Amino acid sequence: MFNKLIEKIKAEPKTMVFTEGTDARILEAASRLLAEGLMNVVLVGEVDAVKKAAADGGFNIEKATILDPLTYPEMDAMVDTMVELRKGKMSPEECKAALSKGNYFGTMLVKMGKADCLLGGATYSTADTIRPALQLVKTKPGAHLVSSVFILVRDNGPEELRTIAMGDCAVNIDYKDDLDKEGNVKLSGAQKLAEVAVEVEKCARVFGIEPRVAMLSFSTNGSGKGGTVALSHEAVKIAKEMNPDMLIDGEMQFDAAVSPTVGQLKFPGSKVAGYANTFVFPCIEASNIGYKIAQRLGGYAAYGPVLLGLNAPINDLSRGCDAEEVYKMAIVTAAL
Repeated sequence: MFNKLIEKIKAEPKTMVFTEGTDARILEAASRLLAEGLMNVVLVGEVDAVKKAAADGGFNIEKATILDPLTYPEMDAMVDTMVELRKGKMSPEECKAALSKGNYFGTMLVKMGKADCLLGGATYSTADTIRPALQLVKTKPGAHLVSSVFILVRDNGPEELRTIAMGDCAVNIDYKDDLDKEGNVKLSGAQKLAEVAVEVEKCARVFGIEPRVAMLSFSTNGSGKGGTVALSHEAVKIAKEMNPDMLIDGEMQFDAAVSPTVGQLKFPGSKVAGYANTFVFPCIEASNIGYKIAQRLGGYAAYGPVLLGLNAPINDLSRGCDAEEVYKMAIVTAAL
């Protein structure tokens, strides 16, 4: 999978912003990306501090651009742009204070076209990576929410399950209806979950998966009631309307999704049941637990969360990541 992604980004190198330029893991990954000619790199941080951290770790970042928010020559223009984007919600002083931080500064570099994509979260929380993206880059046309997907890869087991996708495992806690002031439904929970499924399916294709999407639940094809069963069932209908060409079915239990014997017994005639490789969960409790079980007990390497629904590729690292994870997530982000 990574060989194909590397071929793609080498053919058209992008500029990547790393919001934590003094972090040793970032610097190690950046030096490797630069040495291999995979992308242009922008490191956010005080110039001397970034160079010292690189020297202390023995990392060659001579080809990187280092930008310090406190000395950035175009800061006034950046502040003006942010004030306009925030539409009266933040004063110029508040915007300048926010832009002094690497997460906001890096995101604005992407918004202003100074970079193509961003990777952060080695020290920032997921919320601190997503919030600037929502405020500045915003969701792409037609998108109502940001979601995420994990790409999971292993070298053994059935070939059709060596690369799989799971979403949303990091952003949306659950899927409740949005109501207007009169109590009418503006956007239903099922519409939100359907949108997640469509975005996960699109992203899976980037990573060489031919998606067969299972909408997961504790029920298969109406065998159970209550909980999120109706939500998942309705979301499948809406997803098919949004993208008639996608292979999606549900609701179904996980065994019905991956075992042909169980799948065709419980969901006869389904083109997905028993053959799924892309899994959409009805809430974050199930999804986060599910991908971690696959990672820790199933032998999968997990890459993500890959954020979906934004106007530009902006991704979040785990604060427990190592340099190898940063390197691979940078490749993933640039490929998007």
